Amino acid sequence: MKIFIGLGNPGKQYEKTRHNIGFEVIDALSEKWGIPLDQAKHKGIYGIGHVKGEKVLLLKPLTYMNLSGESIGAVLEYYKEEVDNLVVLYDDLDLPVGKIRLRQKGSAGGHNGIKSTIAHLRTQNFNRIRIGIGRPTVPMAITNYVLGRFSEEEWAEMKKVMEKCTEACEDWIDTPFLQVMNKHNAN
Repeated sequence: MKIFIGLGNPGKQYEKTRHNIGFEVIDALSEKWGIPLDQAKHKGIYGIGHVKGEKVLLLKPLTYMNLSGESIGAVLEYYKEEVDNLVVLYDDLDLPVGKIRLRQKGSAGGHNGIKSTIAHLRTQNFNRIRIGIGRPTVPMAITNYVLGRFSEEEWAEMKKVMEKCTEACEDWIDTPFLQVMNKHNAN
């Protein structure tokens, strides 16, 4: 089974914020693949279906960003899945809006959701898709920036980015992650 996890915060007030772009991609995958997120367990909402003959699970942890690892760890434990069978999608301040970067390992880079994931998985070696949200162009607290919404221009760009992410996720279903990473990082 392939597990796709988008990081974000639950609640209407966080919808379409920079920090919730991982949730947005999971919603896009849910729609594209016809897998409703209609189950609540493991401190998250999720759906299970089949894509290209492969069983897939889509997950949005509902623990709030800083505790995302609790939900991720619970899902892996319940389904007895290896870390190699998951990919985590999340926002990244260090990438400009419109860019994605796929990685197989790495530090949290200051991202609290990834810190929690690393702590609960007890490894930094897991597949991830970093989604660029850029840094603020005016002085402001990082918390206010990541919890802020995209401008109309940025949102138009993010829709294209979400399409790139869904393509990468779909490629990973039947292609080794390293090959998917090489293909999508070349753009």
